[in-house]
Amino acid sequence: MKDLKQSYKTIMDDSFPDSLTITYGSVQLTFKKRSWKIDEEGVLIEKGLRYGENPGQEAALYQLVNGNLSIGGCQFIEPGNSLVSSLSEENMLQFGKHPGKTNLTDIDNSLNILKYLSDKPTTVIIKHNNPCGVAQSETISDAFYKALMADRVAAFGGCVALNRELDRETADLISKNYFEVVCAPSFAEGTVDILKSRKNLRIVQIEKMTDLNAFRNSRFIDFKSLMDGGLILQQSPLNRVTTKEDLIIASTEYKGKKYTIDRTPTEKEYADMLFGWSVEQGITSNSVIYVKDGVTIGIGTGEQDRVGVAEIAVYKAYQKFADTTAFNKYSRSYNQIKLEIEQGEEEMSVLEEIDSITEEARGGLPGSCMVSDAFFPFRDGVDVGIKEGITSIIQPGGSMLDYQSIEACNEASPQVTMTYTGQRCFKH
Repeated sequence: MKDLKQSYKTIMDDSFPDSLTITYGSVQLTFKKRSWKIDEEGVLIEKGLRYGENPGQEAALYQLVNGNLSIGGCQFIEPGNSLVSSLSEENMLQFGKHPGKTNLTDIDNSLNILKYLSDKPTTVIIKHNNPCGVAQSETISDAFYKALMADRVAAFGGCVALNRELDRETADLISKNYFEVVCAPSFAEGTVDILKSRKNLRIVQIEKMTDLNAFRNSRFIDFKSLMDGGLILQQSPLNRVTTKEDLIIASTEYKGKKYTIDRTPTEKEYADMLFGWSVEQGITSNSVIYVKDGVTIGIGTGEQDRVGVAEIAVYKAYQKFADTTAFNKYSRSYNQIKLEIEQGEEEMSVLEEIDSITEEARGGLPGSCMVSDAFFPFRDGVDVGIKEGITSIIQPGGSMLDYQSIEACNEASPQVTMTYTGQRCFKH
């Protein structure tokens, strides 16, 4: 039988060319393939990506090294402004092992979120190219801790990205958990040695993370390859919402009647709206998330219907709240305690206590902000959040039945406030 464990240690051949030249009309863009010399179990190997999305798929990373492009008045990223695609051996403070495609795309999507959250110390933990925990705080160690506790289970084996120097306190916290990648703009003295206690952890320094906000308004060309060999090209999206002044108090007209949200957001609600909308830029659509006090508490991603994904995010908020309660109270996961009960090693009363605390707190959802990457076609999606005690909603607006969502918010007790972004942020 094939050794399945060994397949994940395989380094695939690389049949891709050393360079690529893409011609857009009269403009040529030149790309150079990246590779790194890495010591793998005593053997120095020069190789690019370990494999693609799965073992058995060859993959290559290319950096734009020459040429610039302007299409439709849109200036694209210029050579020399590379982040992930320019990583060298010097940036890899510890390789762990040759990175694969998913490691680098997780870093890239972390940066895609962090570029909108440069105002405070922020941590993004990514798994399968979706955030499982994002948090802002006054210190990077507290931001990491909150992001981790937002979903400890999903964070296992994930990618941690921090937008401030990694200090010793944060390094100690990270080293107690299993992650595939940690990246930061810099590492305080002694922190790399702490992290190296995890020998397979990829430790990556990206100095330009200190200036990520410079990438907020820079577009890149997004390629989508079709199964028939065809291509779809598009400009990358731009987030127009960066301050509360960019938001629109929800209002619409239906059959000659004007509907407007009764209550305007508080400063705290505006802050969570802006934070949540920034996080949405890196989440696979169709999505709904809940955020509170600058921390994600329930993330629903990639679902087909908006009501369903709102309900999934609620379920995850309850699930993660219960797990955090179990860990803080008993230093074990919720699932571990459940297993111990099944094996007769723990009392059922322990789980009942955790469930009771979770139900009473309603998964931490009361007072949170509901964030949707597209409009709500009916009020049923909004009603899901209102039932759990949300106090604010941010969504694009533009549904023919927006008035239903406005009515739902105004009828709620206490009243829920809602703003429109005026733009959708689908990410397929």
